[in-house]
Amino acid sequence: MARRIDVTGAGGVRLAAWEFADPPKEGADSAMPGVLLLHGLMGRASHWAATARWLAERDRAVALDQRGHGRSEHPPAAACTREDYVADAEAALEQLGLAPAVLIGHAMGALTAWQLAARRPDLVRGLVICDMRASALGAASQREWDEWFRSWPVPFATLADVRRWFGEDDPRLERPSPTRGEFYAEVMHECADGWRPVFEPERMLRTRETWVHDAHWEELAQVTCPTLVVRGLDGELGRAEAQEMVRVLPRGEYAEITDAGHLIHYDQPAAWRRAVEPFLSGLA
Repeated sequence: MARRIDVTGAGGVRLAAWEFADPPKEGADSAMPGVLLLHGLMGRASHWAATARWLAERDRAVALDQRGHGRSEHPPAAACTREDYVADAEAALEQLGLAPAVLIGHAMGALTAWQLAARRPDLVRGLVICDMRASALGAASQREWDEWFRSWPVPFATLADVRRWFGEDDPRLERPSPTRGEFYAEVMHECADGWRPVFEPERMLRTRETWVHDAHWEELAQVTCPTLVVRGLDGELGRAEAQEMVRVLPRGEYAEITDAGHLIHYDQPAAWRRAVEPFLSGLA
């Protein structure tokens, strides 16, 4: 089961954190190692459900709906800066008593995780980076995303239409991906005229604007805890860049998962677990 825990983020923004386990026994929270899971842009905490459940066998695993996503408060775009996201993760670790914790982040969530690990090494004992680039992506990438958002045929008449478009008809797809369709179905809600995303696409674009023009190598080099960089063979993080990230990290390790794209943890949960679990065991 998943229980909701409220967190107060930067600027008083209300955040929803989710613990995918039975309520802990009295006094057990401080004894169990903490893990904080951070989803990527447009994601939500529920995308970590499968990962959180096996983590909960030995850790206190909590997934955060980040600001502007899921059940957390959706503040104005001006309040969705890099600083805000990092401060929210910091607040979650401290308010939930998870530190020193392992941070596991996907895409944007991974960037937030390593920026926090660089800033507050006392709060982070280990880090897993899932398919996030350290290099600047630039204005062309932002324009492509803008065009992609505009191509969405919203509102969708049914959830089946959501699954079909993102899993089969999306022009960015190279081949059909049913799990990708399911991933996006999780971030839709029913409105009077059909199914729409729980987030505002324009806000997602503005949020992305806060990191795509900058490189993040310097902050990566400041991460002193053991760090695992995981890429999908068909993901957005190339092998050469991933290996350079490992080289830059003071204590970096590398894992690659075949038959996986950008949504590694969601698309290939068993292979993801095989890649990540030995790293976490080593931390223990």
